[in-house]
Amino acid sequence: MSVPSVPPVDFVVIDVETACSRVSSICQIGIVGFRDGIEVFAYETLLDPCDEFFPSNVRIHGITSDHVHGKPNFADIHVTVGSYLTGQVTVAHSSFDKSALAAACAQHGLPPIETRWLDSVGVARRAWPELPSHRLNILTKFLKLRHKHHDALSDARAAGMVVVRAMAHTGHDLATLFAPAPKRGSAPRAAGDGPLKGQRIALIGATRDGPLAHRLAGLGARIVAGVGTTTTLLVIGNAQTFGRFVHAHADYRRAEELNRAGAAIEIVEEDVLLARLEAVAA
Repeated sequence: MSVPSVPPVDFVVIDVETACSRVSSICQIGIVGFRDGIEVFAYETLLDPCDEFFPSNVRIHGITSDHVHGKPNFADIHVTVGSYLTGQVTVAHSSFDKSALAAACAQHGLPPIETRWLDSVGVARRAWPELPSHRLNILTKFLKLRHKHHDALSDARAAGMVVVRAMAHTGHDLATLFAPAPKRGSAPRAAGDGPLKGQRIALIGATRDGPLAHRLAGLGARIVAGVGTTTTLLVIGNAQTFGRFVHAHADYRRAEELNRAGAAIEIVEEDVLLARLEAVAA
């Protein structure tokens, strides 16, 4: 198989689908290259995994043994994959694809592909910490990206766009995305008095050391790490951006569960709460 000519890229993205629980059983692979925020090449192929197909895996991606009949196996495309990835920054959404690639190389007795891995899950968490989940299908809905989940090429393309959007959103370059995320500070101390004195407030869509936390603490509230039995208010910050995803957040579900059990945790959006406090002050 001839080695493809690879245009200059800032990073490449890889996604694989597997036939069974063994991560070496790659049955589809998709690779996309990006430069200056634009897709510059795409590669996709079905593969004979040299393994069995589990019904549970087929239900996820729809690929069966019939689809891969006569297709190349991983050894046949190892050089091609290496030409795209070697020496590049390679993005994958979670560590699964990295593990699958290493396992497939080992299964076929081939040398590992040397590349520098970047996890787009971590990138997304850094860019949008308020989201309840950073699964790829949740991110693509949030970012309004076209996406066919569990199609290797579509998944690779979507993960690449997550990185592109995250860089635009945060102003960070690739080098910064590799650096550890800055540690969050501690919650501000509650003021001795104020209209929120005695309230224990958990936040969704805002950090415990951010502007909203400081404003509420200045009004007497104690900012807590998450919803518990002593929480009195769950405040949803950045509600317009957060949208319907708030209902999937673990703290939101926990508050509803506690309320059904007899607690009295009020769930309120930031703007509503602040308007109420302003009305009281007036």
